[in-house]
Amino acid sequence: MDGFEESAHSPPESYQDFATTNPTEDSTQEHVERTVQPDIRTRLRKQWDQSPEYGQENSNHGIFSSRPSTQRSYGSFMSMSDRSIRGFGGRFFGGIDEAVEDSPDATHALLGDTIADGVLGGARNNKISTTEYLAKRYGVRNRRWMYFNYYIPITNWIPQYRLSYLKGDLIAAITMASFYIPMSLSLASNLGHVPPINGMYSFVFNPIVYAILGTCPQMVVGPEAAGSLLTGTVVKANIEKGGSDDNGEINSEIGGIVTCMAGGVIFLSGLFRLGFLDNVLSRPFLRGFISAIGVVIFIDQLLPEMGLTKIASHKGGVSHGSCLDKVIFIFQHWRQAHGPTCAVSFGAFGIIMLLREVKKRLQPRYPSIAYVPDRFIVVVLSAVLAWRYEFDKKGIEVLGNVKAGGSLFRVHFPFKLSHLKYASDAFTTSFSIALLGFFESSVAAKSLGSGEGKAITLPLSANRELVALGVANMLGGLFMALPAFGGYGRSKVNASTGGKTPMSSVFLSVITLLCVFFLLPYFYYLPRGVLSAMISVVAYSLVEEAPHDIEFFWRIRGWSELILMFVIFLATVFWDIKVGIAVGIGLSLLRVVRHSTRPRIQILGRVPGTDRFENAEADPGRLEFIEGCLIVKIPEPLTFANTGDLRHRLKRLEEHGTIAAHPALPRVRREEHNKNLIFDVHGVTSLDGAGAQVLADIVESYRNRGVRVFFCRVSRSRKQVWRLFEASGIVEMCGGESHFVNHVDEALKMTEVETVTEEVNHNDRTQSTERGPADQVTSR
Repeated sequence: MDGFEESAHSPPESYQDFATTNPTEDSTQEHVERTVQPDIRTRLRKQWDQSPEYGQENSNHGIFSSRPSTQRSYGSFMSMSDRSIRGFGGRFFGGIDEAVEDSPDATHALLGDTIADGVLGGARNNKISTTEYLAKRYGVRNRRWMYFNYYIPITNWIPQYRLSYLKGDLIAAITMASFYIPMSLSLASNLGHVPPINGMYSFVFNPIVYAILGTCPQMVVGPEAAGSLLTGTVVKANIEKGGSDDNGEINSEIGGIVTCMAGGVIFLSGLFRLGFLDNVLSRPFLRGFISAIGVVIFIDQLLPEMGLTKIASHKGGVSHGSCLDKVIFIFQHWRQAHGPTCAVSFGAFGIIMLLREVKKRLQPRYPSIAYVPDRFIVVVLSAVLAWRYEFDKKGIEVLGNVKAGGSLFRVHFPFKLSHLKYASDAFTTSFSIALLGFFESSVAAKSLGSGEGKAITLPLSANRELVALGVANMLGGLFMALPAFGGYGRSKVNASTGGKTPMSSVFLSVITLLCVFFLLPYFYYLPRGVLSAMISVVAYSLVEEAPHDIEFFWRIRGWSELILMFVIFLATVFWDIKVGIAVGIGLSLLRVVRHSTRPRIQILGRVPGTDRFENAEADPGRLEFIEGCLIVKIPEPLTFANTGDLRHRLKRLEEHGTIAAHPALPRVRREEHNKNLIFDVHGVTSLDGAGAQVLADIVESYRNRGVRVFFCRVSRSRKQVWRLFEASGIVEMCGGESHFVNHVDEALKMTEVETVTEEVNHNDRTQSTERGPADQVTSR
């Protein structure tokens, strides 16, 4: 590394060459002044002339002298190495193109900067990564520690924490606990079909793990309705095979298997850097599926709210049937509903919805109303009334003793041999939970932001989010907790009630832990109908945004999005949740593949009276075509995915002058206008081997037909692209580097020159043939 350090402070060759041809600062100053506007030149001269150091040996105002960091540089003669000293940053000159021989060493290429530099201490030769180069150049100390801070965010945000944040974080944690601890009991018992305490476990372990490893300071991790419902489907499958709803221990273990497997899927996705997958699933997919989940949950909760649970359990397994089965059952047996249970359940639902609407309307004028725990008040009052008037003796079902399936915080290894029979059934569901959970967490993290301008600043990373959520759920699975992910609504409550840092998640875990140890007996009289009503409110919130999205896509005529949304919705509601997920993911992936494999080539036309060329299909009446030339623009990288159909689309341009025409249309573009083919490939920023092979075949076929081929704007700075053009033989087949120009107008001039040259040669050959051998001898 000694050579590197020496070169960092030695003047670059470009400076020395420039100084040789421009030996004096006065001449350099005159050159700069001639190239700037008069008013700028005047200000610069005034600034330089008034400086007492101007012209001195150690002056900071010369073109080649170092300037203070507060002084703006107007020069354009700095080399890359000198600009980096001034704070411009930039990529290391040894890592311009990882596909060629001047890339960093194999250790960095294989293991990445974190392992190669942070763990192994860097390469053992003169080649280093861009990260190490910039860290050395700008004097970053503890370069190994910066990787540790990045991957263990708690070591990053703890030094940023201030005591002034403590009050807001604590109030936010208490507010969230009052909302979501009763919610977790309901999610576990009503949707997950596991003991209620397993829902509380999700708020004990997952928030604190996310506070250590997560990258969104205000996001709160906890159980969600969709994940709990999917967990319940696996538990219900075990019940249908001969299990029992009352066997809380077995049900808890099955729930732990699902949670642990979902965490494992998420964790491995983070290790293999699959965070980009959150961009694969579209908004219509999410909206269609989440809306269907809301409908399914709402109908599912009608059974306990109406007191029909016991009747449904004796009607051919209706309680574990599809959404349509439950709707039919409710219409057939609504007269058998239990009146007091209906009154308590629907009364609680109406009160919660009313308070929710009042808070929404008053919060803009009175922001502090967000601190009012309305749902906690409803839960406490219902429990007090149930205790005072003995609801349990009047046929109203209460929560009863809240206890774990075994001892508190019992660790259970999910993959014991005796439980492998459950693991096979749980895998597909766990994968779906992981996918939906990460997608929702990603939406919440992007909506809340990474903390810029807030109390705590952390660099947001989708891959580290995957790791954090995976570790949290794997740990929660060991204690048989429900799957837990970040939720936008819960995180928004945290932010609006004063939570600014991950410490609010730590406080939430501590409060939940205290509730588990000291407050479980007080949950006895909670009416199950009230808990179901809280779940119904959540289901309503899942559906309420669907009309806005439907109206938006209808307004913009996004028919494909609307069709996708309704297909997923109908498949989930009328068939099965797993089928809805499979259909949604399949259709979304098909749309992605279709979009990525379609070449976006354009035929160009000239703007009359100029040398500018634009897409002729966007405004065909304004542009003019060039006789004898087909000008094609390729505005995207060429890979194996989008070059397969390139030949067919070029043929449609040759025959019809547009790709909008159907291939059944006979040729309408005359063959003589395709004698010169000009490719504008400025958008081809990358090229792989398969794309180069297809492009070489296309060029060869054109040359065999006598078509001249030219390429415009092939950047020589992108070494990989140019190297593949040379190695594949494209340069040679076109006629050498002279057929690679900087502008379409230059290519048109070359077509004229070559056309005239060919005509002259043709005329010479014709005249030579007409004169015959005798005339040739005479002429000699």
